[in-house]
Amino acid sequence: MNIQFDRLRNISNQEIIELNTNERVLKQMPLANGVVFDEEKCIAWVKGKEEQWTKYGYGPWAFLVDGKFAGWGGLQYEEGDADLALVLHPQYWGFGKQIFDEIIKKAFTEMGFESITILLPPTRKKLKGIYLLGFKSDREITISDEHFIRYRLYKPTSDLI
Repeated sequence: MNIQFDRLRNISNQEIIELNTNERVLKQMPLANGVVFDEEKCIAWVKGKEEQWTKYGYGPWAFLVDGKFAGWGGLQYEEGDADLALVLHPQYWGFGKQIFDEIIKKAFTEMGFESITILLPPTRKKLKGIYLLGFKSDREITISDEHFIRYRLYKPTSDLI
């Protein structure tokens, strides 16, 4: 199995639309509720994600597993923090930890971040995995009238990455 990171602009709009309209995926994305994600919306969405690379020097990637589009995510600018996103096609949910590990390695070594965050809706009750990964509860935050709990992961002090 080969995991690659690419830019979203290199993925077909149809593949992105298929992922971002998948019922199972949408259950995990409260900001997408009620949004019609068509071709026009997709073009604007990709443009916005790509602009983060220009403005902040980082942004979300497309994830490829064995050359096939598996999802998107990585680090996005959110209120001064590099916020982790990981959105995968359900058929690739078993690859989340491996992709997460690659993101973390890039964040703390190549990109030099001291911490990253993750935003989860308060309805998300299964948090054991987040804590096992080293995230700590940080604070509550509201984005587009949606409430989230922000968790923070600090750069490890050892060479574990």
